[in-house]
Amino acid sequence: MFPERFSNLPAYAFPRLRALLDAHEPGGEVIHMTIGEPRHAFPDWVAGILAKNIDGFGNYPPNDGTPELQAAISGWIRRRYGVAVDPATQVMPLNGTREGLYNAAMALIPERKHGQTPVVLMPNPFYQVYMIGAISVGAEPVFVPATKETGHLPDFTALPDDVLNRTAVAYICSPANPQGAVADRAYWTDLIRLAEKHDFRIFADECYSEIYRDDPPVGALQVAQDLGTDPERVLIFHSLSKRSNLPGLRSGFVAGGPDCLRRIKQLRAYAGAPLPLPLQRVAEAVWADEEHVIENRRLYREKFDIADEIFGDIPGYHSPQAGFFLWLPVEDGEQAALKLWTETGVRVLPGAYLARDVNGFNPGKNYIRVAMVAPKQDMRRGLIRLRECIYD
Repeated sequence: MFPERFSNLPAYAFPRLRALLDAHEPGGEVIHMTIGEPRHAFPDWVAGILAKNIDGFGNYPPNDGTPELQAAISGWIRRRYGVAVDPATQVMPLNGTREGLYNAAMALIPERKHGQTPVVLMPNPFYQVYMIGAISVGAEPVFVPATKETGHLPDFTALPDDVLNRTAVAYICSPANPQGAVADRAYWTDLIRLAEKHDFRIFADECYSEIYRDDPPVGALQVAQDLGTDPERVLIFHSLSKRSNLPGLRSGFVAGGPDCLRRIKQLRAYAGAPLPLPLQRVAEAVWADEEHVIENRRLYREKFDIADEIFGDIPGYHSPQAGFFLWLPVEDGEQAALKLWTETGVRVLPGAYLARDVNGFNPGKNYIRVAMVAPKQDMRRGLIRLRECIYD
């Protein structure tokens, strides 16, 4: 006996990619540009903090995070967004944002809304955990196109009232993965007002918020505070993976209203996996430091400029505002990825693997996602090969 709700899931993006490419030899020196795993250096003082606290592996870690880590996170939110959150009741450290984005759905989505199956809204393309969170609680995932026509962000306001009235949660990623689009203040305002009108929550996935070109992206909690919104309406999710080049630390957080956080913490106490204590000590220091983040952002700005130099005259090229992905237009994403691998050794991800077909349309089909995480010169070589193979 197995649950039917997971029976029709496609293979995850990277097993699908391996099935597409690995039966073929690469056509040159291999350059990996698929997974969003940062390759810039993390702060050199991380190792010293970890060594100093190594004995902490001998203790069970606190479920809700150390008071020091809670304070470091709330301090960062205050400095970054001008929002005061209580560290004890409005913040919870996460074992990576994926844990939080999933468990928040488990903890907060009701079984019924207005006597009907609840709806979970999400952009299309999207981070796959949004869909799994919805399916796991028996909600109906609704995939909302995030295309060039909508500014690469989902237009939730265009949905019919019968869908919005059943909506329990809307997931939104800003800066967007994979397109790099940023929700501005007007976008957040419209979405928050829509959530108030139809009584749903917003799960704001902001894990790319510190990788941007010009001005720092406005945050969902920041706009919610300015609008005087109920604190339980919006939850934000952040991570040290991209901000600080520490994907293996598995340190993130969720912040929002105290009632929501109480329920999430209660579920974590039964079924979660809190961050080991030595890693919490590292995270305390990393959230408190901005110098390494500024340097990281400078390196990504250089990569943005290289991408613009190489692809700026390609019709349909979209220069990302933030994040570290390129969302490049092609005739067919799978065919382009296979051609690129077999002729050049450059490995990219077909855009369709990040999206779902809706009414016969997959908004990622005619794109490839390219992660700009390799060292700068490797990235330049990879992008030049890509241009010559696909566009010239």
